[in-house]
Amino acid sequence: MGEIVLVRHGQANSAADNEADYDRLSDLGKRQAGWLGEWFRERGEVFDAVRCGTLLRQRQTAAAMGHDAPEITPGLDEMDYFNLGHALKERHGIPLPGPDDFPEHLFQVMHAWHAAEIAGNESFADFESRVTGALKAAAQEGRRVLCVTSAGVIGMALRHVLRLDPARLSHVLLPIENTSVHRFWVRGDRMLLAGYNAVPHMERADRADSRTNQ
Repeated sequence: MGEIVLVRHGQANSAADNEADYDRLSDLGKRQAGWLGEWFRERGEVFDAVRCGTLLRQRQTAAAMGHDAPEITPGLDEMDYFNLGHALKERHGIPLPGPDDFPEHLFQVMHAWHAAEIAGNESFADFESRVTGALKAAAQEGRRVLCVTSAGVIGMALRHVLRLDPARLSHVLLPIENTSVHRFWVRGDRMLLAGYNAVPHMERADRADSRTNQ
């Protein structure tokens, strides 16, 4: 049996209103990633390969976890949510969301993107294709692969394994926490969900206020 372990990046610059400004870890995000790296080492978890996307926040997370030279894998890059939000506004007049409006906005974006009513830098089909391609490349019997990535990629992995429709994809995306751990077992040509949104490195009383999902 093999295993793919997907980790979401640490907290980024959540106050940003564009991708370029968002794409860097906050000080808390770096601490979150450091704690997760320590937790893996304390458990003696060893990986045959460590991969991450090209985005700065993903590379910073891998480095803070203790992996200075991960395999850079563009298939693990996040969807461009800011551009999708602007496309939704132009097509349907739906404004960019505030914090309280994000759950409904995410559902609207996923629905319109899946229906090919909007597109950012890539179509929904193209995003799905590159994510599943990265997963299939990592899925090998007898190997454990750590992939540092983003919430949208994790959601698409869940869609691939569980056959989620766009509404259910939105539902599994919303709770995904920063530096959360998601495990998939590899058996032959099949991937099986073995763990979702785990944050064991945050389950201490002195870290209760350090959990984030932005």
